Amino acid sequence: MRKVTLTFGLIAGAIVSGFMIMGLALYEKTGKIFVNELVGYATMVIALSMVFFGIKSYRDNYQKGVINFWKGFQVGLFIALIASLMYAITWEAYIQTRPAGASSFVDKYTDTVINKMKGRGASAAEIDREVKRMDDFKRMYRNPAIRFGMTLIEILPVGIIITLISAAVLRKKEFLPA
Repeated sequence: MRKVTLTFGLIAGAIVSGFMIMGLALYEKTGKIFVNELVGYATMVIALSMVFFGIKSYRDNYQKGVINFWKGFQVGLFIALIASLMYAITWEAYIQTRPAGASSFVDKYTDTVINKMKGRGASAAEIDREVKRMDDFKRMYRNPAIRFGMTLIEILPVGIIITLISAAVLRKKEFLPA
């Protein structure tokens, strides 16, 4: 199981980290945040599709074409954990290598949010509340442990959902037989 989870977890982690690096490169080049939540989560789903292929590989190559839900869930969860850790480490490495670190990113993100609010005609009171909320977030985000945990929470639930679906589907040996 170790070989399958490491192989597919590292592939998934490389894919999601690669997408992140490409998005960050565009961000640094243009100063604009191109990746919205939909694109971000779509790239996570693409990368975490390796969970499905990892469970299928384990079922077909090590379990004689049969796997129960819990074993499939275990394999998928380890793959998702490896990919999630790589994602969070990539983000942390990015933040740590920036001259202003997390503060710079949060400042630019805040500017983007405030400009969108102004563009849609938000009141001064609404904008002030958002600025205060973002200042609180910025203080909290300076803590690397909190930042790392928040980054894990972005991707890990997606991995768990994909693991649940994959383990449920692949427990049926007639589904994509070896």
